[in-house]
Amino acid sequence: MAYKLLVINPGSTSTKIAYYEDQEQKQVLSLSHSAEELAPFEEVLDQKEFRTKVIEEAVAGWGVSLDELSAVVGRGNVLPNMKGGGYKVEENMVKALEAGLAVPHASNLAALIAYGIANPRNIPAYIYDAVTADEYEDIARVTGFAEVSRESKLHVLNQKASARKAAEKLGKKYDEVNIIVLHMGGGCTVGLHSNGRIIDGVSDDESHFSPERAGGIPTPRVADLCFSGEYDAKSFLKKVRGQGGLISHLGTADLREVEKRIAEGDEKAEFIYNAQAYVLAKSVGLLAPVADGKIDFIVLTGGIAFSEKMTALIRERIEFIAPVVIEPGENEMEALAFGAIRMLDGESYHIYGTDQ
Repeated sequence: MAYKLLVINPGSTSTKIAYYEDQEQKQVLSLSHSAEELAPFEEVLDQKEFRTKVIEEAVAGWGVSLDELSAVVGRGNVLPNMKGGGYKVEENMVKALEAGLAVPHASNLAALIAYGIANPRNIPAYIYDAVTADEYEDIARVTGFAEVSRESKLHVLNQKASARKAAEKLGKKYDEVNIIVLHMGGGCTVGLHSNGRIIDGVSDDESHFSPERAGGIPTPRVADLCFSGEYDAKSFLKKVRGQGGLISHLGTADLREVEKRIAEGDEKAEFIYNAQAYVLAKSVGLLAPVADGKIDFIVLTGGIAFSEKMTALIRERIEFIAPVVIEPGENEMEALAFGAIRMLDGESYHIYGTDQ
């Protein structure tokens, strides 16, 4: 009998849902939520009942019965002390989310909605590869400030899903190889996957800039800006994460728009575009020494990986390290569904608060 799965992936103004029977996606839909619909809710978690009702109506429209589901799986949240892999959503996690222990983020709704649908039906609710899943080696956490430690802030779900897909295509086992994965979207992150764990990484707060984020900026200049009187903490963070990168230089985060400008002869657009490829390739190179240069292959993924021009520029700078595999797109729904299947088939999972 096939597993029947409901997959839930909330964003700030939409909720993406999908229905799977085993590994086959039968239905998928992105439910948009207008500003007027969300206005009555002061906090993100206040939207739980509203979004649950919208999801249930959409699933009913597919002709799918919630009572026949094998499990409900949601996007991983941003609670502290999360590990990689799967979690079964139980009361400990629900209470931690409702108590506000997680950084405010739309993904926190997924576990609550999944639990609310699954628990009355006596089926499991899961999350997989949470946003804050952290598998870094201790040595990777050390910075030049004793009071500041590095934390994993990567696109864990899509990085791991893309790495697994690439490994399967190459006839290798994900948990037996060293892989560098570069995820490229509005934000860009790089992870070193070693024997199934992301043991180190580079975020777009640390090194490279991305379409929307400023990346590593010389510290003295950051201090000048912070104490210039022009910004408070909130506005400065918005400048760094949302108004940096390609937006700062070119006024757009849309790589297709930049490529169009280049085709029309815009030399500045071409220079900044090339700089984007340059810094992303450099961050890939930063992780090779962590595995003593023994990298089996490199994966380029995310929405930007659909660009043949950008991937070609990056590939020519990094393929001396290891073969390059292109896995474009953000495979989040598939990754969540396949993770749930692995847990239903017996893969071990975590219980939040009991094995941290």
